Amino acid sequence: QVQLAESGGGLGKAGGSLRLSCAASGRTVSSYAVGWFRRAPGKEREFVAAINWNGVFSAYPDSVKGRFTISADNDKNTVYLQMNSLKPEDTAVYYCAAAPIFPRYRVYDYNYWGQGTQVTVSS
Repeated sequence: QVQLAESGGGLGKAGGSLRLSCAASGRTVSSYAVGWFRRAPGKEREFVAAINWNGVFSAYPDSVKGRFTISADNDKNTVYLQMNSLKPEDTAVYYCAAAPIFPRYRVYDYNYWGQGTQVTVSS
């Protein structure tokens, strides 16, 4: 069992930055890859970033590549999502999730999910 808790959401401005955190706990958390997804109003949940647990490999869709960076702090069992050059279209609820294999891009590949944190970007 893996428990995930997101934090760090809030209100940002276009062109600004926010950093999200995903604190993980559980017996085998170090064997999982972690991904970030987001769901904007009226849209389906979409993949944002993923990292393998030792932090060596990461993956991003084109929509955030070059603006978002995922990283992992193994000592703290925490994964971060640094979001720079924010755009109003980044407004969404952001979720972190854990999957047994890296990389995985689809919602149903992830076994455990956090509750989500709201990110709102004003223009």
